[in-house]
Amino acid sequence: MRVRRARWLSVAAAILLTGLCTPALGAAASSPPPATTAPPTTVSAPTQDGPGADAARTVEGMTTAEQAASVVMGHIPSTDAAALTAYMSQGLGGFILMGANIPATSAELETLTAALVVDPSLPPLIAVDQEGGLVSRLPADDYASSRTLKGLPVAATSAAFSARGALVAQSGIDVDFGTIADVTADPSSFIYGRALGTDPQGAAERVSAATTAQESFVASTLKHFPGHGAAPGDSHHAIPTTDESLEQWRASDALPFIAGVDAGASLLMFGHLAYTAVDAAPASLSARWHEIARDELGFRGVIVTDDLGMLQSSGIPEYRDPVANAVAALAAGNDLVLMVAGSTPETAGQMVAGIVAAVESGTLSAERLADAATRVLALRLRLSATSADWTLCPTCEPVS
Repeated sequence: MRVRRARWLSVAAAILLTGLCTPALGAAASSPPPATTAPPTTVSAPTQDGPGADAARTVEGMTTAEQAASVVMGHIPSTDAAALTAYMSQGLGGFILMGANIPATSAELETLTAALVVDPSLPPLIAVDQEGGLVSRLPADDYASSRTLKGLPVAATSAAFSARGALVAQSGIDVDFGTIADVTADPSSFIYGRALGTDPQGAAERVSAATTAQESFVASTLKHFPGHGAAPGDSHHAIPTTDESLEQWRASDALPFIAGVDAGASLLMFGHLAYTAVDAAPASLSARWHEIARDELGFRGVIVTDDLGMLQSSGIPEYRDPVANAVAALAAGNDLVLMVAGSTPETAGQMVAGIVAAVESGTLSAERLADAATRVLALRLRLSATSADWTLCPTCEPVS
């Protein structure tokens, strides 16, 4: 609990420091939830030595199995603290909270997220899909969502996502899979009600604002790269496809992702959708799309898959094996593999064993696994540092 509460003290103070408590338009005018302890007026962060270098050194000393576990984000539908602690004792890099994990009260949720932390010196990534509106796991989130934000000034997006980020952090959660960078003007699209804009430029402005706001509190995530807007269909049940060219993508669907990357998003979630003119494979399994994200967009953070269980749900025979999907995703360039749909308490361990076997057989290079593990560990170290190492700044004055 100490690590998670420390973050809330820092982020609550950050609200005062940056003036983010100022009421804004619509539902976003609500103030972020109060801290459980009175926060200091302002805070300052100590200089960090560089989590990337520390992560690289740590990964060098890890076994292949430890590296494999560190790139798996698992899930079990439980609110039992002992069961969650036992599950995370496998050394998994992260856990995603779904509706079945959310207890009745915020205090119970803080206890639950604390149970996921086996080693307080290196907490796992604890994630949630907290977009607001249609996709909202935390019941206390009554801030404005994309349904209204796309029609309001950009400042409303900043206010709403500041409040949302603070709420997520207060709960002991440090990763929000919450920023939709897909763009569509088609009301029949399954992503329309979740998108922050109906045109690339409008979406880009709001994605940038949402990212900047959330990064003050949690690690924000852009999704679903390279964008659902051009690919009709719901990836929870199929592999949506489009014949949009790379040039067309660069001029349209790419813009919100570029804006989010430039704003400092910590994670980029790859979707299970195919731009067949670029690669016939789903982007989540496409080395070409990972090259584009790294080389063209300049993204240097953690790349995470959308739920690999969705690939199984597509009904395509070649995607029926979750372990094979995880190996293929890592080989393509993902750093963190996420498994929710169809996951059992044994699934994460099976994925870890499969990744180890793939390295031993040469199907997955040891270098690629180490690279992925290093990126994930660097993010964990950075979030742990910003949680636990903020110090009071008694001489600072709040910004009016």
